[in-house]
Amino acid sequence: MFQGLRTAIYGVPDIKKAKEWYTQVLGFSPYFDQPYYVGFNVGGYELGLDPNANPGSATGSTVYWGVEDAEATHQRLLELGAIANGGVRDVGEGIQVASVIDPFGNQLSFIKNPNFSLK
Repeated sequence: MFQGLRTAIYGVPDIKKAKEWYTQVLGFSPYFDQPYYVGFNVGGYELGLDPNANPGSATGSTVYWGVEDAEATHQRLLELGAIANGGVRDVGEGIQVASVIDPFGNQLSFIKNPNFSLK
């Protein structure tokens, strides 16, 4: 049934500021840029920004974005204005996870998983 992660959508109260912040975080511009939705292609997956979604709402879901270096990613996000949401945790087998709160109230989680690779 499930084919893998496709899209993570974050609610943002100010789509212009969110687009600027995520462009800085990712290092590239969105592929879709409208006042009602901004979409970034991140390694074949979508990070969407939606001004009509509920920013910072607690739904119980967590989306992890893959990274090469969890410690460096955590530090860079903090430098860009994110708020720490705990530190980097080793969960075994070389897998590290962490999350921050973006400037718009969303939990932004990431994972270093040496056991996962895209085909």
